[in-house]
Amino acid sequence: MSVLAIDAGTTGVTALVVSEDGRIGARGYQEFTQHFPQPGWVEHEPEEIWQATLAACRAALAAVDQAPAAIGITNQRETAVLWDRETLAAPRRAIVWQDRRTAALCEQLRNAGHEPRVAELTGLRLDPYFTGTKLTWLAGNDPAWAGVTSGDLVVGTVDSYLVARLSAGREHLTDPSNASRTLLYDIAAGRWSEELCDLLRVPMAALPEVRRSSGDLGRSDPAAFLGLDLPIAGIAGDQQAALFGQACFDSGESKCTYGTGSFVLVNTGATPVRSDAGLLTTVAWDVGDGLVYALEGAIFVTGAAVQWLRDGLGIISSAAETEAVARSVPDSGGVVFVPALTGLGAPHWDPDARGAITGITRGTTRAHLVRATLEAIAFEVRDVVDVMIRDAGIRLPELSVDGGAAANDLLCEMQATELQVPVRRPKVAETTALGAAFLAGLATGVWSSRDELRSTWRLDKRFEPEPRDDADYERWQDAVRRTRTHR
Repeated sequence: MSVLAIDAGTTGVTALVVSEDGRIGARGYQEFTQHFPQPGWVEHEPEEIWQATLAACRAALAAVDQAPAAIGITNQRETAVLWDRETLAAPRRAIVWQDRRTAALCEQLRNAGHEPRVAELTGLRLDPYFTGTKLTWLAGNDPAWAGVTSGDLVVGTVDSYLVARLSAGREHLTDPSNASRTLLYDIAAGRWSEELCDLLRVPMAALPEVRRSSGDLGRSDPAAFLGLDLPIAGIAGDQQAALFGQACFDSGESKCTYGTGSFVLVNTGATPVRSDAGLLTTVAWDVGDGLVYALEGAIFVTGAAVQWLRDGLGIISSAAETEAVARSVPDSGGVVFVPALTGLGAPHWDPDARGAITGITRGTTRAHLVRATLEAIAFEVRDVVDVMIRDAGIRLPELSVDGGAAANDLLCEMQATELQVPVRRPKVAETTALGAAFLAGLATGVWSSRDELRSTWRLDKRFEPEPRDDADYERWQDAVRRTRTHR
């Protein structure tokens, strides 16, 4: 048996067919367009996400002989999508998690004294990152919102939109991991909060039903989805799915995913651990034995900084060449890059911060800037982990890594040294999709238990820390301070 995992990311959709032994049997991928209508605004066309999903799944399924047993979904989180309840047409583009247009609105809510209560209920903070204020902005600025208040349109995150498309509109649902990223979900009570919906002007009737992350989540409609009638049996936001895919099932186990941004999550079990130091308390999953929580450090720009070197500056032709280019110099030559290209996330949370490159001299080359970019990724993760250790009392014996940049040995070496703990990389680096497959397979009998899932995890390489010199990190911290608007 196998499971079809749909990973609807920020820049494209990946479809994987995952076999019982946790191996990738087939793969499909399709990019979609990034829209930037104004500085700081980021949008996606929902129909493009759906067409990319169909194309990626078609490619993956064409390479296997047997239909999968179930579908698992994982997705870019916090992105706000509107669509018609009946026709499934989207009246406007989705507002992406990276979008910063609600910074002033968040500031107004903060100045009005709402943040302590919001944090108490959601484990989050008032930041443009999250879905709720995006919906508030739409309520005040987009004529399409009239359809939401009338009941013709519904709202949700990308997982909900994909379930609606897969099921031909029969299902409007999400799971607790995605719901917990909206600013509308009470993480202790495990349900939508009427108080928060009123605050952010979101009709509760427009929100999806919250079901378990692993279980009955509807079925695909053959007329809508490649002729297939399959159970949709797993859903989790991408970072929670990666935590599950890394088999971090026990309290204290942690992972870092290097994607468009980087996300450090540590499983805290049945108890939500609160942080006053820039970390988020979030729901990891619910597989049937209650909510499991995680503490998260969300870094907005890491892989996107490499993408900017390629597309914005044109100094590399592919992300894969960064390791060789960076190794061509012994260090960054004093160059420090703070990739605050969409503000700063954890632990600083400054939506108005802007990126900076310091320490440039006549001797600076592209290799120094590329190496400084990899160092920045390792430093950003260290910022978050230091807070976890110091302020949340978390012990981190090792870090599991995944995502595209985890294939870079130099980055993994830097990360182990900066954290002074071993970094372990699995053979299957696409653990986000793997986690979605695991959740769906648990619900449908492909795997019988989490212990069986743990046995499928296989080590690719382990990186041990070298002695650490903090001079570069101190230069990094100084550069970060200079980029911040709220110092």
